[in-house]
Order: sequence, then C-alpha cells, then structure tokens
Amino acid sequence: MFDYLIVGAGFAGSVVAERLASQLNKKVLIIDKRPHIAGNAFDHYNEDGILVHRYGPHIFHTNSKEVFDYLSLFTAWRPYEHRVLASVDGQLVPMPINLDTINKLYGLSLTSFEVDDFFKSVAEEVTPVRTSEDVVVSKVGRELYEKFFRNYTRKQWGMDPSELDKSVTSRVPVRTNRDDRYFTDTYQAMPLHGFTCMFEKLLAHPNIKIMLNTDYHDILDVIPFREMIYTGPVDEYFDFKYGKLPYRSLEFKHETLDKAVHLPTAVVNFPNEHAYTRVTEFKYLTGQQHHKTSVVYEYPQAEGDPYYPVPRPENAAIYNQYKKLADATPGVHFVGRLATYKYYNMDQVVAQALTLFKKLSGQEEKIELLDGVQIRLNGNGVKLKDVGVSISKNGTH
Repeated sequence: MFDYLIVGAGFAGSVVAERLASQLNKKVLIIDKRPHIAGNAFDHYNEDGILVHRYGPHIFHTNSKEVFDYLSLFTAWRPYEHRVLASVDGQLVPMPINLDTINKLYGLSLTSFEVDDFFKSVAEEVTPVRTSEDVVVSKVGRELYEKFFRNYTRKQWGMDPSELDKSVTSRVPVRTNRDDRYFTDTYQAMPLHGFTCMFEKLLAHPNIKIMLNTDYHDILDVIPFREMIYTGPVDEYFDFKYGKLPYRSLEFKHETLDKAVHLPTAVVNFPNEHAYTRVTEFKYLTGQQHHKTSVVYEYPQAEGDPYYPVPRPENAAIYNQYKKLADATPGVHFVGRLATYKYYNMDQVVAQALTLFKKLSGQEEKIELLDGVQIRLNGNGVKLKDVGVSISKNGTH
C-alpha cells in the first residue's frame, strides 16, 4: 500500500514526492508515461557527448528564495544570465527591446531619456488593454509590433496576437536602458550537472519508487494507494467531459555541428523568416567545453505533446468547469502546468508543489478573505480580533 500515487515525474510531481517522502515518511509511487524522469526539463548527453535539452531550452530563474534554497538541496549551480537576439531587417538585435535595439535598428544614438520619449511618440493609446496586440502597440507602437511580435506570435500560437489574451506578450518587457538580459530575476542559474541529475537526487529517497513507461490507468486497479497527485492534463483525467482543452505543441529538430561555436548568443529568435521560431545553442546554457556544438530548432504545431495552454477567455471558461470537478474529487490533488491549465515557469511549478505539500502536511493553509486579504493558518486556527473574525479549519465565523 502506497500513501500516494503521483502521476508525472516532472517538477510538480517530483517536488511533492520528495517532500512527502523525506518530511512525512510517506510511501510514494511516482510514474510517468515517458521512459525518463524530469518531464520537459529532461536533459541528456547525445551521441557526440554534448549535454542537450530534449524538449527545448530550459533556463532557470526565480525571485523566490524559498524555491532557490529548496532546489539547492539537490544541485550545485552554474551562474548563468540568458541573452537573446532577434533577426529583424537583416540584423541581429537584442530581445527584449532595449536602448541598443532601437539605436541599431534605426541607426540612431538615443540616450535612455530620449528612447523613452521615442516609445511614447510611437505608442498607440489603447483602452482597455485586452489582447496581446493591445499590450505591445500601447508600449512601442505598430511598427515595432509588426517587426518583433506579430509574426512570431502567429507562428508560436497559430493565431494572431489580437486573438490572444494580454498575458502572452505581457511576459516580455520593454527597456529604456542597455540591459540585454532576458530575465532580471534575483536568482539566475543552471543546475551544474544538468536538470536530470538534479531530478535523480530529488527522487533518490528510499520511500520513493519510480515506474517509467507507465500509464496510470494501467495500474489503478493493480497497485493500492490512498491518495493521488495528478500532474497530467486535467481534461484528460475527466475523459474530456467538457471538451478538449487546446494546447500548442512543438517539434524539435536537433543538429550537431562540427565546430565549437555556431550562434553569437544562446538563442536567436526568427520572428519573420523560417517556419521555426528560434534556434538554441546548448553550450551557452550548460557551459560545457567541447570541440563540437549542438543546436535545436523549434517548430510550433497544433498536435503533439501539450506544452502551452492557449490563453483565451473561452478556454479559461472550459478549464473552470474542469476545476470545479477537480475541487470536488476526493483523494486526488491537481498540480502543475497541465493539471491547472496555467502557463507556469519552472520556479512557479516548484512553488505550487511546495504549497500543495504544506497543505497535505497540515503545516499551512492559505485562506482568501474579502477584498483579496490573505492570512495563513498554522495549527488549528487563528483569531482576527480587530475585524471580529474567527477562522478555524472547520469554518469561518
């Protein structure tokens, strides 16, 4: 008898498995359909001995000390700040758009103050900002939107930015200085020996058993367990009762080249040419020294493994129906990008998994009060004398 069956050995499942096994002495079985652990973060040495990410580049960054400190229990780190160039008008320019991007693109020599005025002069007033197109044109205007965002988004998502929620392009900042880092998080680093090595240490506890190449349907009636933690697609769990939630997928084409360096930086985006969106050279990410190099081309597609939930209001409405079912399903806990239909970064998935563990262990519950006020419950309850509210695990009075 296992205390928990965990479906999926990516970040969400592996983090919860480790915490339950090491902190609560629970017996855990973690399974995965794929022949490996680590989910989409899986990396391995290819036939030429180069460390590559099978499912495209995974770059770790976070502002959460809790998440970084937790993962540091299972890996040493290699400091790494990610940089991206975009191929626009025959030039390679920094992305996200910054001061150097504008000066190089237009042959100008603006200062930070002047480029801010430049952005204001070309920006369009959009009220309210609803779509991904609205986000960009309200910041940098129509021309830069066309050069950098529109066609890239069309390739990536299979639809025009005007059809997508504002959250998609809101992830990409616009800068008035020369900061060419893709991320500005406090903690930016890569696992020193790779993600798979980190996952092996995460799952090394004697209370954790691993089964790969396994569909959970095949063991439900065979292996006894008390509760399930599910990290797969939520619509699939409920047999698509309310229809299939749409995802974007990717095809990866890996290539090893007989030279030490191929790209001028880790990633080059191609918004307006080619069927692929970007090319990544892994040695920038890993720091590996090798006389050859390996790159991957990413081709977005509609069918295949689910990678990106498609952020549109109608999809959110379908997910909310599934969420009601999930919340009402006893003994099953849904966590991770696919199970909660959210476009989470790796650190956000880790944080979500740690929060679930705290809930399962009874250490902490987060209660939402009116007007968005939150409190945390430790133990059996707490009294808020100032507002005349008494809250316990059994209810609110």
